[in-house]
Amino acid sequence: MNNMKKVAGITLLTLLVLLLLLGFYWSSEPDLFDVQVEKEGSVGTTAVPVVGYVTTNTLIEVASMLMEKPGGFLSNDIGVPGVWLDNIPNWEFGVLVQVRDMSRALRKDFSRSQSQSVEDVNLAVAEPQFNFDNSSWMFPASESEYKTGIESLKRYLGGLSSADPNSAQFYARADNLRNWLADIETRLGSLSQRLSASVGQRRINTDLAGEAEASQSTELPKELEIKTPWYQVDDVFYETRGTAWALVHLLKAIEIDFAETLKKKNALISLQQIIRELESTQEPMLSPIILNGSGFGLFANHSLVMASYIARANAAIIDLRELLSQG
Repeated sequence: MNNMKKVAGITLLTLLVLLLLLGFYWSSEPDLFDVQVEKEGSVGTTAVPVVGYVTTNTLIEVASMLMEKPGGFLSNDIGVPGVWLDNIPNWEFGVLVQVRDMSRALRKDFSRSQSQSVEDVNLAVAEPQFNFDNSSWMFPASESEYKTGIESLKRYLGGLSSADPNSAQFYARADNLRNWLADIETRLGSLSQRLSASVGQRRINTDLAGEAEASQSTELPKELEIKTPWYQVDDVFYETRGTAWALVHLLKAIEIDFAETLKKKNALISLQQIIRELESTQEPMLSPIILNGSGFGLFANHSLVMASYIARANAAIIDLRELLSQG
């Protein structure tokens, strides 16, 4: 009897260790990839790269990575060790938000010549698929909906390389790019505020600043106490890491497809600086936990370091949008 208990204990301990090791492996974030290499590998010798090909193909690769990385898509996992993991599902959500924003931009702006033009049928399918609930594990599972969106993007990608003038189009215009950058600006601005709130601070309410006649639905006090709950600090940090990871690839693709527009506006360096700031957010984490020290305290505050990179990238995006608006 004692031997059976001993064997059962050893077996259980071994299983727990294996699950911990598997959970550690599944928690690893994918490395950055070269969008130019992915473009060349996808195009091969049978298709001619056209404007918009790199951006669309990069979006497909980024979305596919959510399903193909170690452990697959974990946000809707109900089994072990996936259900125990916390950081990587938040990373996935950051990536997913950027996939949603870019798929909407493709459908609404990049694929249309003007506001009265007809939207692309494949993009009309892809966009809502990526907006499906990321926590659904069956009937249907999130992955199946996202894979349907990816297949629709692939059909649009095939249409871009078609010689048929009535097939899919991609318009690399400054106004289209400005619209998408405006979405990034609001996303990064929100993340920067949430990261900075890790230490808590009193802020002056500036919601209605700059417009005397402005109003809002619910009146707020003149000063606000903003602080991210301690159990959400790592969630916000990894959501930001995922957001930045996706944006590095999408912006590098934009650099290729909008090369002529960016050169004409003398904005190429500005875009490259944004990419440089976002790449800095992907440095390896040497600490096993996200430290949340005070601003000038003894211990590091990883959220504030991340907020610094995000804020600088966001400021550069504002400058870039201003450059693109100039004639």
